[in-house]
Amino acid sequence: MSELLRVENLKVAVEGKEILKGLDLVINKGETHVIMGSNGAGKSTLFHAVMGNPAYKVTSGKIYFEGTDITDMPVNERAKLGIFMAFQNPIAVQGISIENFIRNAKSTVAGEAQRIMPFRKKLRAQMDQLAMDRDYADRYVNDGFSGGERKKSEILQMCMLEPKLTMLDEIDSGLDVDAVRIVSETVSKYHNADNAVMVITHHSEILQRLHPDFVHILIDGKIVKTGDASLIAAIEANGYDGFRAQVNRGA
Repeated sequence: MSELLRVENLKVAVEGKEILKGLDLVINKGETHVIMGSNGAGKSTLFHAVMGNPAYKVTSGKIYFEGTDITDMPVNERAKLGIFMAFQNPIAVQGISIENFIRNAKSTVAGEAQRIMPFRKKLRAQMDQLAMDRDYADRYVNDGFSGGERKKSEILQMCMLEPKLTMLDEIDSGLDVDAVRIVSETVSKYHNADNAVMVITHHSEILQRLHPDFVHILIDGKIVKTGDASLIAAIEANGYDGFRAQVNRGA
């Protein structure tokens, strides 16, 4: 497998407070990685730093994507390279329809204008896969959408943009059982040997179909344990206290 993302000794501060405190991570093409940890551990901070959100200041360390140093690269350039993040709380965007929003984004990422009819045909097929009413394509982005509809809209963007690296920040929160199944099946169908998926979740339901290769436990801004899917059962049974105790003993 070829390396896609490498994070080396990453330290990140938000509003002057250090959140990530020397994090290392390597992700190869074809892999699914799950990031787990208690609230405030730094999971979302990691995703925002990889995506290039300027509110998350890298104070030390490096981020490489396919061998290129992207530590100081702006968000739009990272998106062009093939990095995508589905937000925990997607915002509404007034004045632009979902179809136009995604078509403009796809044109920017691909570097060429998207022909309307082929694009629309694919968009409708993906909406059907997600059990989304096709009328939503004409609605403003996330305007008046329920939490579940907003999450499906994020996954629709992923399917159409076809990124190399997808980061899903609690994409399952606020979804009912049927929606979790549909979303996880869609992500699983998208995932292949040429891309990679990173997932933040507090629940195991979405992982039943994603079949993670690696599970990372994040405590106080560092990955303290990496293992296979069996780690998920251990967390559900015992929580994070045992891992936190290990960190405290190490300190």
